[in-house]
Amino acid sequence: MADVQLNLVVIRAADTERAARFYRVLGLDFVAHRHGSGPEHLACESGSAVFEIYPRRDDADSTAATRLGFRVARLNAVLDELRGAGVRVVSAAKASPWGRRAVVEDPDGHRVELTESEPGPAG
Repeated sequence: MADVQLNLVVIRAADTERAARFYRVLGLDFVAHRHGSGPEHLACESGSAVFEIYPRRDDADSTAATRLGFRVARLNAVLDELRGAGVRVVSAAKASPWGRRAVVEDPDGHRVELTESEPGPAG
């Protein structure tokens, strides 16, 4: 299984631009895409994976039960900016076996786990 890597995550949003504003605070940069006759959506490359935000067609099309996780460089700064934008913090920042982490909720109800990057070696 060592050859298997996650390369695509797709979520659905009622308002793709509103969702993109949330994820831009984390440092993601989106471009508009359309594949064939499919809907216009937003895409971002993050490492070896592509993260896409598609428009939600109706409530049955929701991906809100999907939990996402992102590693960020400065957790407190990201949380401050998100709080300032009215984002709900589900779980405040605290130490965990995986590093300092917090959980927030994006505009469409996705729980998003934010983990602070470990500082690199002093150089």
